[in-house]
Amino acid sequence: MTTTPLIRAGIGGWTFEPWRGVFYPEKLKHALELEYAAQRLTAIEVNGTYYGTQKPASFAKWAKETPEGFVFTLKGNRFVTNRKVLGEAGESMQRFLGSGLVELGDKLGPILWQFAPTKKFDVEDFGAFLALLPEKQDGLRLRHALEVRHPSFVDPAFVALARKHRVAVVYAEHHDYPEIADLTADFVYARLQKGEDTIPTAYPPEALDRWAARVAEWAAGRAPEDLPLAAPDAPAPVQARDVFAFFIHEGKVRAPHAAMALIERLKAIGAPAAIPAVSA
Repeated sequence: MTTTPLIRAGIGGWTFEPWRGVFYPEKLKHALELEYAAQRLTAIEVNGTYYGTQKPASFAKWAKETPEGFVFTLKGNRFVTNRKVLGEAGESMQRFLGSGLVELGDKLGPILWQFAPTKKFDVEDFGAFLALLPEKQDGLRLRHALEVRHPSFVDPAFVALARKHRVAVVYAEHHDYPEIADLTADFVYARLQKGEDTIPTAYPPEALDRWAARVAEWAAGRAPEDLPLAAPDAPAPVQARDVFAFFIHEGKVRAPHAAMALIERLKAIGAPAAIPAVSA
C-alpha cells in the first residue's frame, strides 16, 4: 500500500522540434533538452522503447541528466504486445526488461504496455499475459500499466483480472478509445490526449482545474465521480496512490505548458505533487 502518495505530471519524450522557441529556449543545445525538461516537469513517458531496444548506457545517461525524484515511464516494446497470442510473449518481454532499464534505478516509473486498437479482450489471453509480468527485474521493483484501446475491455471481468495481478489500467482521455477509470493497482496512470495547440496550456484553464481536482482524488485513493467505470458495482478500496499524468498526443506543442500548469494547480490546492527543480 502506498502511504505517501506523490503526483507526477509530464509529457511524452523530450525531443520535438516544435518545442524549440515555445518550451525550450531557441538557442538551447539539443544535448541539454532532457535536463531542461526534467527541471520543469516531474516525469517523462519514453516512446522510443516501444520501437527499438535501448542500451544500458542510454538509461544510465538519462538517470544522470535528471534531478532527484524525477521519473521515466517506459513504453513496453511492440514485439511484446503486438501478437495474436499474448501468452507467447515471454521471451520478448524478458529481452525488453533485461535491456538495461534497471540502470534508471529509483527513476524507473511504471512500464506502459500499449495494445493495438484491434486487440479485443479475452480473459484467457490477457490472463496469460499478466501472469508473465514480473514483480522485479534484477532486484528492482517493477510496476505495470495496461493501455487497452478496444471497446470490449469495458468489462468488469477485465477490471477484476487487472486487480488480481495488481496492474494499473491506463485512464486514456481520447477522442476514439474507451475511457476506463477503474482503480486496479497502487498507482494511477493517466494519458490526457485531448489538448489543442491553439490553447497556450493545451487545455483551457477550467479543464485543468477539473483535472487537478481529479488527480488529487486519485492520490487520496478515490475514483473521481465524473469519470466512467467499467465495473461501477465493484469499487476499489480507498488507499493512497501515486499518480502519473501525461499530456500527450494531441496538443503536443503546448503539452509541456499543460503539465506545468497542472503542477501549479496541484500546489495551489495542497495536493501531494512532486515539485520540479525550477518553477513554471
